[in-house]
Amino acid sequence: MIKEFKDFIAKGNVMDMAVGIIIGAAFTAIVTSLVSDLINPIIGVVTGGIDFSNLFVNLGDGDYTSLTAARDAGAPVFAYGSFITAVINFLIIAFVVFLLVKMVNRVKDAAVRNEEAAPAPAGPTELDVLMQIRDALKK
Repeated sequence: MIKEFKDFIAKGNVMDMAVGIIIGAAFTAIVTSLVSDLINPIIGVVTGGIDFSNLFVNLGDGDYTSLTAARDAGAPVFAYGSFITAVINFLIIAFVVFLLVKMVNRVKDAAVRNEEAAPAPAGPTELDVLMQIRDALKK
């Protein structure tokens, strides 16, 4: 079982996947910052100062001025603003992944076209073969 596990870990695909997960986690932090620090404030200005991350409906008793205050008080809340922010994050990440896949496919297609365009190694022509046969028969 240990040998099988070593073989599994040693495969290139597993290592590629691990690198992808690590880079993906770092990229998620960048996108989260992009959405919360840059995009949401711009959307807030366009929509008249609405901050998506602070939109919520209080499902319990009490009146809270912010989502943080409601959560700190332990009040049940329907935090739809956080969901909107998560959807925006997802759309940005999905778009960037789409662009990356499109770029990789373009590079792969170019490599395949270059291989197909490369001329096949030139062999002897029919005339060359006939001349070799003639010369061999003369001897």
